[in-house]
Amino acid sequence: MAQIVMDNKTTTIEQRAKLLRGFADTSRLTILDALAKSPFVVQELVAHTGLTQPNISNHLRCLLECGLVASDRDGRFVRYRISNSRIITLLSDVDALLDVVAEGVEACDNYRET
Repeated sequence: MAQIVMDNKTTTIEQRAKLLRGFADTSRLTILDALAKSPFVVQELVAHTGLTQPNISNHLRCLLECGLVASDRDGRFVRYRISNSRIITLLSDVDALLDVVAEGVEACDNYRET
């Protein structure tokens, strides 16, 4: 297993890839983008994103298990939020990077949405 030592923490390339797969889906990114603005319950996410309730529920489960989203009980509902502000920073940094490399990303045939 390839390892990189950073600030006395060992991070594996595989862990990076696994984390980034959590972001590598348009539905999950849509949900994260909405939650970056405000916490929402599932029905609010449906209204805000236009995604279906089953789609949102499936992706929220994934995002929860991966630690990218957290949940809080709100009466009879569960309200979802970004688990750590660094996730919002990462998404903002990705947007800034896209300002520089968007043309190449758009032209890339290797990573097409299926």
